[in-house]
Order: sequence, then C-alpha cells, then structure tokens
Amino acid sequence: MASEPRRAGPLADTLNDSFHVPGGGDDEASAVPVLVLLWSLDEPERCGEAVHLPQVGNELFTIGRAIEADDDDAVPLSFGQLRPAGRVDTGPLRSARVSRRQLAISHEADGALRIEQIGRGTLRLDGHAMPVGVVHPGGIIEVEHRLVLLYTRRPATWVSPRPPGSDDGFEFGAADPWGLVGEAPATWELRRQIVFLAAQGEHLLVLGPSGSGKELVVQAIHRESRRGAAPLVSRNAATIPEALIDAELFGNLRNYPNPGMPERPGLLGEAAGGSLFLDEIGELAPSLQAHLLRVMDRGEYQRLGETQIRHADLRLLAATNRDPGELKHDLLARFTHRLQVPGLGERPEDTILIARQILQGIAASTPRTSTPTLGPDLVIALVGYGFTTHVRELQELLWRALRNGDGDGGVLGPPPELVRVARPRPDAPEPTPALASLTRAVVLGVLERCAGVKEVAWRELGLRNRYQLHRVLKKLGIE
Repeated sequence: MASEPRRAGPLADTLNDSFHVPGGGDDEASAVPVLVLLWSLDEPERCGEAVHLPQVGNELFTIGRAIEADDDDAVPLSFGQLRPAGRVDTGPLRSARVSRRQLAISHEADGALRIEQIGRGTLRLDGHAMPVGVVHPGGIIEVEHRLVLLYTRRPATWVSPRPPGSDDGFEFGAADPWGLVGEAPATWELRRQIVFLAAQGEHLLVLGPSGSGKELVVQAIHRESRRGAAPLVSRNAATIPEALIDAELFGNLRNYPNPGMPERPGLLGEAAGGSLFLDEIGELAPSLQAHLLRVMDRGEYQRLGETQIRHADLRLLAATNRDPGELKHDLLARFTHRLQVPGLGERPEDTILIARQILQGIAASTPRTSTPTLGPDLVIALVGYGFTTHVRELQELLWRALRNGDGDGGVLGPPPELVRVARPRPDAPEPTPALASLTRAVVLGVLERCAGVKEVAWRELGLRNRYQLHRVLKKLGIE
C-alpha cells in the first residue's frame, strides 16, 4: 500500500517546487535579528538555541543570567528553540561563569547591532578584542572562555508562540527521521520542499554542491511518496559504460547479445512500481542522456533483443552538482520539478550541529569512552570556513582535529591546516555627542541634582544607558 506523505512541519500546504531560503531578499523586511548560540563552555547541549531582538527603536537588551529587568529598563533576553512551529523557551544562560548581565545589545542603522561587554571576560567581535562594537549579519560574538554567538536574521513568524499540541517529531538539534540535521531556515525550507515533492509524481532533478546531502534528500522524497513501499533503485550514472547503457537501463533477453548472457530486467525493470535514482546524471554524455527521453515522456522502452514495448511504472529522481544548463536541454525540460539543496555556507549555524552529530557517530563506532567536544576556536573556524565538498569536507576536518586532539573526551581545537579567516575589525559605534562635554565637574553636578540616583543621571547626561554612565564614572574616577 502506498504511504501517505508525512508533514515535516506546519505550512506544508503552502509550498511550491522552487527552493527559497527564508530571511533574505524580499523577506528581509519581515526578518528579525537573531543571535544563535554556537558554543557554550558549561552548556554545550544548548548549541543552536537562539534569542531574537524585537525591533523597537532604541530599546536596550541584555544577555546573561538575568531573568528580570532592572531599573534601567534594559530587557533581558531569554534563549529558546526556534522552529517554524514556534518557540520553546529555555530561559537565560545558567553558567556561573556568565555574569547576570554579560552583554548589552541595541539596534544600529542598516540592520547592525551594537554589542557591549558589561560583564566579566574579554569580548571579541569577529575575532577582535574590543569592549564595544557594531556587528552585521554573519558576525561572530565571542565572550572568551564562555560563549560564542552568531548574528543572523530569521523570519519574523518564527518567534510566534508555539501552537498548542504542535510537535516537530524529533529532538531539537538532532537528526530528523530522514537523517537531516539542522535548525536554520534553509534546512526547514528544505524539509518543507521534501514534503511537497514527495506528494508529486513527476520526475525530479535535485541540485546542489558535492557533499550537501542530495542522496539523503532523494531517499526522503521516495520514502514519503506513494511509492515509498516499493524499491528505490540507485545507480551512479558516471559508472554506466557508454557501450552498455541500453543494457544497463533497459535490460536484455537471455542469450542476447551474446550466447550465455542471462536475462536481466535492467534498472527500469528493477525499479518497477518505485523510483529510479540516477546520481551524477550530469556525468552522462549528451548522446547518452538522449536514451532517457522516451521513457521519461511515455514510460516506453524495449529490452535488448525484444520487440515488445514495455511500460515503466516509475519516477525518475536524478541529482547533479553541475549547472543544470550543462544537461541536454530536452532532458532538462522533462524534469518538472527541481530542488536546490543548500550547502553549509547557506546555513552556517547548522555546521556545528552537524559536526556534533558526526562526532557522536565517530564516538559510537570507535573505542572511545566519551564524545569529544568542539572548542570555541574550532567552532569559529568551521562557521567561517569556505566549504567545497561540505559535509564530506566537514567530516574530514573533524578527523584531522581528532588526530591532533588530546584523547578521549578531549576539547578539539582546529587542525593546523584549518586557518581561521581574519575578518575586518568591526566598526566602533558612533560616540554619544554628550560624552565630549562630560567633565568631572559636570557629572558631579548632575549626580548632586539627582541625589545620586544613577537611573535619572544617565538620562539627564544624554547617555545611551546606565552602563555608559558606569564607564564615564570609572574614567573620571568618581566612586
């Protein structure tokens, strides 16, 4: 019996067959700033959790262990597990190494964020030690020896309350039932596209860079389709010999073309009732691609040595890492649906979740007492790395890190060949105009008029917040 398509998440009925990454382009106006936790020394299990910053003018936000606002009107941010179904609140950071108010954050122009260190430790913005600076989407915020955050943007609809009874069916940050790992918008869009395309019957071309997971996506689409109970026959098209392509695809009668040849059903016969997956279809020469046209159009084919016309009841699923324009144009035209699988560069926050999953697999298959953990330098290097073979390359880099590691359960640093890319130094925020005129006498006079109430004083001095007042008092030597 054919299986019904399974919904991987809400809004599956709004999908179309063109891949689209939320949070960019036309969606930018409706996107909100999000800080994703990439690494925490004491809470590594919270990797992938995020806080969002509502865009409400000059409001000040803080990240740390605080859960209630103080008298400075700063809003403490709470982390959560963000998914299209909604947000599961997980609370503020809990590590004793993190200050109650570790970072102060506010909006700047053009979607930038002003980040200021107000707690203990050294703040690094895009790798540069600085107590305050401005970061843009893609920026890395590190509180040395404590935590690493990535600044990105996500659809505003992702921060709505979780609908009652909604369930995404698998643990946050873990592999889904198809084996896909990731919580980024691009990954959830991919899951939604899988649901949509599984319900269709037309031929499908899956595109994407090498190592991005195209075969995993094909397997998921077949499994969730009405053909899911039937076979998925897979073959790397690059391995089909040119002289034998008809025999490989269509099969042959017994003793044909040579005496003693057994009867073979061919790939089409083996995939009857199910799906045929031709990986690396772009490696087929255009003259060989032409052999697929009739069977894709009408399902008709003939075994070698046979005059009978057979009909193939199957769906052709194909994949390539080449530009689709390199395919024979009439072959490309027969793929009604095309799906682009994103590489790691399009979902950098997922890189660390995938790396963690790979390390768990390595630990389970080797005589290790515990799973090695990612150190902050390795996390930052991986997020900024320009992958060419994506998950395959990530796995190779992790093995190199293991070879250079310190044994079971060790904290992994980047291998020598993984050079951390130097990023430009972030801009310093525009100085508050009032700062230039703040002399010791002026500040003492305002404090006296305010009876020492600092919450009133920083506003009268024209400062941004009370943390700026603290720095002014320290600079001027005022207790």
